[in-house]
Amino acid sequence: MHYLDHAATTPVPRPVAERMCEVLTEQYGNPSSQYPLGLQAARLVADCRAVVAAALGCKAESLVFTSCGTESDNWAIRAALWHGRRAGKHIISTAVEHSAVREPLRALALEGCEVTFLKPDSRGRITARQVFDALREDTVLVSLMLVNNETGCVFPVEEVARGLRERKSAALFHCDAVQGFLKVPCAPAAWGVDLMSFSAHKLGGPKGIGALYVNPSLKNLRPLMLGGGQEQGLRPGTEATAQIAGFARAVELRQENLAEKLSRMAALKACCLERLLTIPGMERVGDGEAPHILCLSLPGYPSANIVTDLGQQGVCISAGSACHKGKASHVFTAMGLSKRTAAGAFRVSFGPETTEEDVDALYEALKNHQANRFPML
Repeated sequence: MHYLDHAATTPVPRPVAERMCEVLTEQYGNPSSQYPLGLQAARLVADCRAVVAAALGCKAESLVFTSCGTESDNWAIRAALWHGRRAGKHIISTAVEHSAVREPLRALALEGCEVTFLKPDSRGRITARQVFDALREDTVLVSLMLVNNETGCVFPVEEVARGLRERKSAALFHCDAVQGFLKVPCAPAAWGVDLMSFSAHKLGGPKGIGALYVNPSLKNLRPLMLGGGQEQGLRPGTEATAQIAGFARAVELRQENLAEKLSRMAALKACCLERLLTIPGMERVGDGEAPHILCLSLPGYPSANIVTDLGQQGVCISAGSACHKGKASHVFTAMGLSKRTAAGAFRVSFGPETTEEDVDALYEALKNHQANRFPML
């Protein structure tokens, strides 16, 4: 099998799985319990929090563990709106956010909020100027992703954070960094971001664990759920110690020779792009700078058919975000792609494990598909 869908999820390295197994079978105490096994679990959670926080350049107490990136996004958005409830109900985001941000915002719009969805240009780019031009006195939240999960475009998060401070805006700034952490620069504390979301399974960690960075200046952040006093009283529920341990171990492994890994991924992406563009009719979609995501289109060949056929040939790619499940991509619609280009779009995404052989297999599989399938009329 040739796995080229790392933006959807990533393989879990054996050391991560072994660490999780150790915690599940030997360090299984409840971190809230006061006897030695529970205190051991509490120390484990604290140590893991410190590992992830160090990779982000923030204080450990600024990081709260959640069940996933989607929970972190929903919590950040709802909490930010509650925080600014006396200042207004205007929200600024983009038309190309992940559904974990887009759907909560659509729900808030039905509840009376006004949401400005900024549209990208034809290459998928969003500028800081667009954000500033949309800013109003009653804006209480700006939510901007770090890396678009379909095009790989990197958005100007640091510039927006700085601009909001310079304009003395009361709006909180949330960033969905699920696709950006340990792939592009990501420094919430240094940038001055208020809330930033993460997920472990995008970088070699297990599914079912994420995190939310909370700026220390934010006091009395409203929890998404109510219950016990875990996670500084912000996120109730017994901590998922094995998943937390897996998250931290994955971060440690990914950080080893990180610059070399990212350089290699970027080189493979460039090689893949060069090869695939030799296939008649192939087009690149977007100007994604992230080293791990490449979006292309074979107009006239439905992407769902491409993905299915390549899967049967042992090559795993996607037609975009795994959350679409065959539906038309809102990202491509917002970019203004033609129907033929959007219908033929697919995503290739890389990881540290990706090889030149994987790229060769993708090229051959696409050539086979084009030779053996009738194009869409």
